[in-house]
Amino acid sequence: MTLLLLGLALWSVVHLLPAAAPARRAAYAARLGAGPYKAAAGVLLVVSVVLMVQGYKAADPVDLWFPPLWTVHLNNLLMLLAFIVFSAGHAKASLRRVIRHPQLAGVKIWALAHLIVNGDLASAVLFGGLLAWAVASMILINKRDGVWLRPPESPRSRDVLHVAVSVAVFAAVAGVHNWLGVWPFPG
Repeated sequence: MTLLLLGLALWSVVHLLPAAAPARRAAYAARLGAGPYKAAAGVLLVVSVVLMVQGYKAADPVDLWFPPLWTVHLNNLLMLLAFIVFSAGHAKASLRRVIRHPQLAGVKIWALAHLIVNGDLASAVLFGGLLAWAVASMILINKRDGVWLRPPESPRSRDVLHVAVSVAVFAAVAGVHNWLGVWPFPG
């Protein structure tokens, strides 16, 4: 569990620094240079993910609750929604006019979906920790950036393409889960 907690802490610090302490982040970037700063942050994020994965895999199984079978269906529906919401900003889809932080909102949906379907302590720490990070990030970014100016309207063709690509990516990720030995669909 220690590795999992260290990974979560490292992930949170690296991601929250620009919103929580923009002057400190700017000082680090000025001292190192923009490119090396981004490279260092990228390396730290990869290390944090490795720590989270290894810590999650190594955690002792401690059941906190036993989710009913129907939660798998809810998880899959929420996961599809998470992919659509997460990618809305990059796709320049209309959804970005409704959701200020589509990537963070997608992470929140993803984390909630996984909390619903997993009843063990390691899952509660991992997905609950990432949910807390996403909420804190939204609060800090909103405080730092002030009033949100909605982006311009997007053509409907972008929305159709956005949803189609999101569904394809969802299917690919489900396939990867299967390859890793976790079949995400009941049956």
